[in-house]
Amino acid sequence: MKENDLLHANTYRDRVSTVTEKGGRNWVYALKPFGKWYNYRKILAYTYLAVFFILPFIKVNGMPFMMINVPNGKFILFSKIFWPQDFFIFAIAMVTFIIFIVLFTVVFGRLFCGWVCPQTVFMEFVFRPIEWLIEGIPTQQKNLNESEWNFTKIYKKALKHFIYFMISFVIANTFLSYILGLDELIKIIEEPISQHLSLLFGLIFFTYLFYAVFAFVRDLVCTTVCPYGRLQGVMFDKDTMQIAYDYKRGEPRGKFKKHAERSDGDCINCLKCVQVCPTGIDIRNGLQMECVGCTACIDACDDMMESINFKTGLIRYASENEISTGEKFHFNARMKAYTTLLSVLLLVMMILVGTRHSVDTYISRVNGQLYQEQPNNKISNVFEAKIINKTKSTIPVSLKVENLDAEIKLIGAPQMILKGEAINKFTFFLEVPHNEIKKRSTTIKIGVYKGKEKIQTVSTKFLGPFM
Repeated sequence: MKENDLLHANTYRDRVSTVTEKGGRNWVYALKPFGKWYNYRKILAYTYLAVFFILPFIKVNGMPFMMINVPNGKFILFSKIFWPQDFFIFAIAMVTFIIFIVLFTVVFGRLFCGWVCPQTVFMEFVFRPIEWLIEGIPTQQKNLNESEWNFTKIYKKALKHFIYFMISFVIANTFLSYILGLDELIKIIEEPISQHLSLLFGLIFFTYLFYAVFAFVRDLVCTTVCPYGRLQGVMFDKDTMQIAYDYKRGEPRGKFKKHAERSDGDCINCLKCVQVCPTGIDIRNGLQMECVGCTACIDACDDMMESINFKTGLIRYASENEISTGEKFHFNARMKAYTTLLSVLLLVMMILVGTRHSVDTYISRVNGQLYQEQPNNKISNVFEAKIINKTKSTIPVSLKVENLDAEIKLIGAPQMILKGEAINKFTFFLEVPHNEIKKRSTTIKIGVYKGKEKIQTVSTKFLGPFM
């Protein structure tokens, strides 16, 4: 058994911190943290919130800066339109994001959870501060919950939950603006409700969902619902940086007595680290699934250490190896492998986005049609062109055969005009001199031009007679 296991054997628990011995809900009343790390998190969180609420208002060239319209399969990122045909880019982007999260977990533990996860940001920097403002510090909150219903309790609870619900309504509308676009959302709001009942019910559902999560579910999202929290244990190793208690320096614990010679460790058992924890754990019991890496316990412990003139860092970012052996952090083989894979995926992403066409062309022979013998010793095939214009602009284009002396004759249209944000279909004859056809199936390369600028080159097959 490890040294720290022996030290904390008496406090070992077989359940998560949010569940009582009888299986009930253990409600967490977290004390408001303060300190260096909390200030860093506040700056990041409020920047995050500002970006989240402002981004739908930003437009570039008349298009939203970001829109994820899943129902219509239309995505706009950095004002560039992506269609279902670009799905492979999103697939690689998703794999890249997962590898990125895994790498960060292996190196820095649950840094994502404590610093940028939407659940943590909204809970700790929007909803919980409102609770502190209305209901007071944790002891006041607990007394209020346990007290009988009177005017003060009804007033405070009603005010808190009303504000919670209205913020949830704003969040739901903001998410909707990312899906539909702000202009479309405003248009829907101005139109009669009867025309958008399904959308209204969806909006109400998500409003209540966000309200329930932040008013009642809260820390259970991190400890029970979120799969990432469950998986963190298999991602960590002895070199992973995490919020760690230095048990070698802190044990055995003992109360602080001023002017008395101290024979115990540096931990004075003040429980400040437990009181500020948003998931209700005791970080001194070692690595635990519920820890989201929020650093609140670091600030609380450092503040207490400074007040009694002890060295700070009793709780700090450290790996298991650093605590147990004093070995400094190093980039191990596993971390290097994830970094290499992540670098390759990022490179592939950059190439795919950089070489992505705003106009995609697909040309194929019309099914069931054989070749046709034409006058002046020519052979023709009937082709269909599907040209996707991913931009909002109308674009005139033309087709030109590049590897043969051939002629393209449009059917039913004088020229090819691409409508914006649409799949445009054209049918045409491709006529090739008989002497150019050397075999039954010939590869034809067709250039797609916007004026004199070549947009794309497409390959297709031309069917000729048996030779």
